[in-house]
Amino acid sequence: MVQRPTGARDVVDNYVILIIWFGVFVFAHDWMYRMHGHWFKLSVETFDAIHYAGLAVYKVGILLFNLVPLVALWLVS
Repeated sequence: MVQRPTGARDVVDNYVILIIWFGVFVFAHDWMYRMHGHWFKLSVETFDAIHYAGLAVYKVGILLFNLVPLVALWLVS
């Protein structure tokens, strides 16, 4: 039985979180904006920019801290 590295599961889990975040942002945008509007005074444009930046940073983090080390480990094994 071949055991795959646990890093592969981490990459999948993080991409699932990213896809869920994107899906909620797209399909429940108004609800999210109203929910955050209770705490912060943000324009819709600022709210969108913050979420797009957050999605981008999270995706780069997945690539940099999960996927690249996993590929490096696969290459040396």
